[in-house]
Amino acid sequence: MSITRVLGIDPGLHRTGWGVVEFRSGLLRFIGCGLIKTKPVETTAKRLVQIDAGLADVLRDYGVDEAAVEETFVNQNPASALKLGQARGVCLMSAARTGIDVGEYAPTVIKKSVVGTGRASKDQMGMMVKTLLPAIGKISEDEADALAVAICHGHHIQSRLIAHNKQVF
Repeated sequence: MSITRVLGIDPGLHRTGWGVVEFRSGLLRFIGCGLIKTKPVETTAKRLVQIDAGLADVLRDYGVDEAAVEETFVNQNPASALKLGQARGVCLMSAARTGIDVGEYAPTVIKKSVVGTGRASKDQMGMMVKTLLPAIGKISEDEADALAVAICHGHHIQSRLIAHNKQVF
């Protein structure tokens, strides 16, 4: 029986959501989730360091096997898009530094993987995450998004294993 723990990350400079799920024998189990919050009064550099430190704690404390990060959507405000890109880069680097595989998924791919349609609303995503992981209780949108990223990545891992005739967790 194979067990795989996946960390999903929803990057943001103000709030970075994270969620850990476990795949065991085709079953999905909630492990943990949370937010890494930074203060807008801090410099961008200090905020990025806080995100890195927060993710380092999560990666250490939860013993994840793989991670995935939501790709940045095109934003109309170039300054906001740049800041989000910086936070996303830190998230990728934090996970990759540990030596684990790190996937990247567009929001439409995540939505399609979790809900079945790439145009799902935030409410639909939240409802499906709570349906798949009933033990989560009350969580923020950023945490739900991060858990959706983890679920999406787990589904892609399973598909990859099936394609290579390997045991699925």
